[in-house]
Amino acid sequence: MPDREGVTHDDITRKKRALSRLVAFYRHQGTDHRGRSLDDIRAMSVDALEATHDFIQWLFPLPEPSSASADAPLLTPEDIRQFNADRMLRDELSRSLAVMLRFYGFASREHAGPGGVEIVRATGFAARGRIWLHPHSHNFLRITRILRALHLLGCADHAIALLGCLEDVYAEFPDTIGPRTIAFWRSARAAQESRRP
Repeated sequence: MPDREGVTHDDITRKKRALSRLVAFYRHQGTDHRGRSLDDIRAMSVDALEATHDFIQWLFPLPEPSSASADAPLLTPEDIRQFNADRMLRDELSRSLAVMLRFYGFASREHAGPGGVEIVRATGFAARGRIWLHPHSHNFLRITRILRALHLLGCADHAIALLGCLEDVYAEFPDTIGPRTIAFWRSARAAQESRRP
């Protein structure tokens, strides 16, 4: 029933959904806890991406609190629903993924086959790998976060493609990555598969 201004309960509910800090951030209508926009973070240099530890939680949110940033947003069931229902939000998530792929020395290619996307090592992989591909790298945790967020937020094809590329890297650098890390990366997919009816 509309009120005097013609606003219904459904209108209010929709507005509340749009006010999620995370969804507002991804719609370019809000900023993170430090006042950075989505575009600000995406424009960071690779050196800044390596040295800054409180942006990845905004680009790839999870339902659990972050041990690296107390100000990280928590992914809610409503956020998950909105990302899965809204192609624009998923496209923005794909753009965030592209930033991190460049950081790691990977590249994505869209194609018409199953999954529609492939992630491969880019020309600069060797140079980028020297930055992040070393034992106990904090970037291994970032990759786990990225894989999980992609699955949760409706970009499972990208997560599967990324895992395929990581499996290739692991085959070449098993001692650097280690069996525990690859198990975490694989578990992001296994957890998603177990949720399917």
